[in-house]
Amino acid sequence: MNFLPMDEADLPAVTAAEQRIHRFPWTLGNFHDSLLAGHEAWLQRENNELVAFAVVMGAVDEAHLLNISVVPERQRGGLGRALLDFLCDRARQAGMLRMLLEVRSSNQNAIAFYQRFDFVEIGRRRGYYPDATGREDAIVMSKKL
Repeated sequence: MNFLPMDEADLPAVTAAEQRIHRFPWTLGNFHDSLLAGHEAWLQRENNELVAFAVVMGAVDEAHLLNISVVPERQRGGLGRALLDFLCDRARQAGMLRMLLEVRSSNQNAIAFYQRFDFVEIGRRRGYYPDATGREDAIVMSKKL
């Protein structure tokens, strides 16, 4: 797989895809702010169509996976696995010792996905995510790199 750095010109397509993928999507401003902050942002295109993307923030010796997404029609086809492998390899090469992430406590498919990559639960953030009925907890997961 050939992952490309995300840039400002990609943000309209990334934001449109994000809105199709998530109930509470990141905004164009969220992605823009991540690029301005220097977070690593990557995407995958096939036939010039955006199919997957991710944003990772580095802090000292930890990589924090802020967003990883695959368009609905391409989920469960190995793109997420390939992208996460790529991100973990980049973090390792940059000297990161572990990767952290938050996932909705109700998102059992994502939790199982991360567990297959040896992520383990290390905590919870109460009321972290917006939800249709209020707020939802996040499970904090970590993987040693």
